Amino acid sequence: MPNYWQSGISERRFFRATVSPILLTVLWLTTTCATNAQESPKTIKLISRLISQSPAPFLTGVASSGNQISLNGRTLPGTWLQRPEKSGQITTHLSDGAFRQLIGVNFLNSTNSGRQPVQWFSSVTTPLILATKLLGAYRYLDITNFAQTSGWQIQANGNILVIATPKAQVTNIVQSQQSSDTSVNPLQQVRILVDLDRPTPWQVTQGSTVKKIQPPSSDPDTLIPKSTAPTNREWTVTLDGIADPVLIERYTQQPPAPTAAPAILLPNLLKQLSPAIPTQPILPAPAPEPLIQQVQVVNNQTIISLSVPFGLSPQVSTVGSPNRLIIDIRPDPLEERDITWAPGLRWRQHYVNLGTERFPVVWLEVNPRKFWLTLKPMWASPDGLAGTAPLIQTAQRYLAVAGINGGYFNRNNKLPLGAIRRDGQWLSGPILNRGAIAWNDSGQFYFGRLTLEETLITANDQRLPILFLNSGYIQSGIARYTPAWGSTYTPLTDNEIILVVQKDQIIQQLPGGKVSETAVPIPQDGYLLILRANAATAASQLPIGTGVTISSATTPTDFSRYPHIIGAGPLLVQNRQIVLDAKAEKFSNAFIAEKAIRSGICTTATGTLMITAVHNRAGGYGPNLAEHAQLMQLMGCVDALNLDGGSSTSLYLGGQLLDRSPSTAARVHNGIGIFLKPR
Repeated sequence: MPNYWQSGISERRFFRATVSPILLTVLWLTTTCATNAQESPKTIKLISRLISQSPAPFLTGVASSGNQISLNGRTLPGTWLQRPEKSGQITTHLSDGAFRQLIGVNFLNSTNSGRQPVQWFSSVTTPLILATKLLGAYRYLDITNFAQTSGWQIQANGNILVIATPKAQVTNIVQSQQSSDTSVNPLQQVRILVDLDRPTPWQVTQGSTVKKIQPPSSDPDTLIPKSTAPTNREWTVTLDGIADPVLIERYTQQPPAPTAAPAILLPNLLKQLSPAIPTQPILPAPAPEPLIQQVQVVNNQTIISLSVPFGLSPQVSTVGSPNRLIIDIRPDPLEERDITWAPGLRWRQHYVNLGTERFPVVWLEVNPRKFWLTLKPMWASPDGLAGTAPLIQTAQRYLAVAGINGGYFNRNNKLPLGAIRRDGQWLSGPILNRGAIAWNDSGQFYFGRLTLEETLITANDQRLPILFLNSGYIQSGIARYTPAWGSTYTPLTDNEIILVVQKDQIIQQLPGGKVSETAVPIPQDGYLLILRANAATAASQLPIGTGVTISSATTPTDFSRYPHIIGAGPLLVQNRQIVLDAKAEKFSNAFIAEKAIRSGICTTATGTLMITAVHNRAGGYGPNLAEHAQLMQLMGCVDALNLDGGSSTSLYLGGQLLDRSPSTAARVHNGIGIFLKPR
């Protein structure tokens, strides 16, 4: 897989970039309460229990650390630390996410979490072995000898590690010949060779789809036919080196001569007495776009811009003697990996065959019996349940070692649409009897379709059903909003009746008015009852002063035994059998049939937890739900749940997204974080 840029984070809830990630791990517990006075005591207590502190012996040996790297004058996000050795030498350690994404180092398979084989303009058969150390939420690699051998200059400057690499020259860029007849093999592989005078850092970034501008017609009464073919996608390969001017000129595209598109005649009674019958012209096959769109030098970097056809992606590798970057454009770019990243935590990726289709799957395996597993829900906003953020940002804010995106949400108002429960407290209730996963801190899991039944009980034993809890799913009925929602509630529909409950007593009845107009405070020792549509008539039965209690139960009841729950759906596999019934979980026909990137979570017969990301099949789109269920079953899942997918799919490990470029990952509401600590 290509190496991708990290996305940076800036969160006021945690420390600014001037505080190192090492100190952040230690100081977090003593400062969170002071810096987040607006949060409820329950929420602060919940989040405080999330963070696992770093091993003290390694912390005491750290000379300096930070979370920014200046690479040849460009400041980028990346965690690092330096340690003094007994010999007096200072050793430098980079988090492996920064090392891969900023330098372009390839990680090779490994069964020893303390030693990571790497390849960078070198031999795969005799790789360099780097020592690793798991510290807090990151794994650090000792790059001291690697940097010296490569001629790097390294210096710590406060929170920034300054790295200067020797100046490199791009001496040649050659593309293999490509047949002009795309009808023979529209997904043919192409290779680009980039010759260098020495090894140098490189990155590859996925961009947006290439927009094709239709030329205007000379006749306003004609209809320009639109192409139905999938569009190309932009990719950018960036190297720290200066390309020869001849190469820049060679790959400078000349503007195309204007051509008139074939037109479809429309009937026009002002021009003719009887309308002609429009005919569909036979369009000539479009000429393939040049793969290399442009080569340019900006700030001592050579930037190679590519236009890659749908169904293909670049696979980038390096070789030495001569020093060369190899860009293979192919339908199956995923590089197979099996890396023991930490004791009990394995990073794997390869293709899974389903009939004649090949699906790239990237996943993490966690063994809760070998290593203490803490699995916790995470969400984007530090101030309540409204809000979204990139998963990479949320995971770093929580100091999660690993994680995956979780349940559904409304992209417009950024509110949750499914169950979130942590440490026994409901943050948001389930909807539509959809699939969910529940677990405890002993590594036991439960999968099923979940319903939460809450009942409001008055002093005279009047019982009214509460249909929704802290939910963005809006329907007629009674909904309840607690301090976990945030400090205030703003009406989500017109003409709601708001009952303020404090210390188990209704103390106010308020008209909600227009949607989104007036914010109503949520009492810290109570909640709000929202009466919507037909339920507004219940207000007369609940006058001010009425004493009320809440009864709560889950269906199935087994869910109530677990302190942590994330709801998504549909449920895919149960007891090794495919149980997919998306209709029963109220998913639309379009969603059921859609071929899209998918996220999943499952457990295996050995008790291993797997979090998975399945991307586009070789030469096509991602799996539909039925295919996703079959893939999870083939991978050995005993129980499996489909999570939110598409652009939301994000698999995180130690400061990096493993499955995609962060620039292509959407902001998400919540996720599942993994926290590891030796027993």
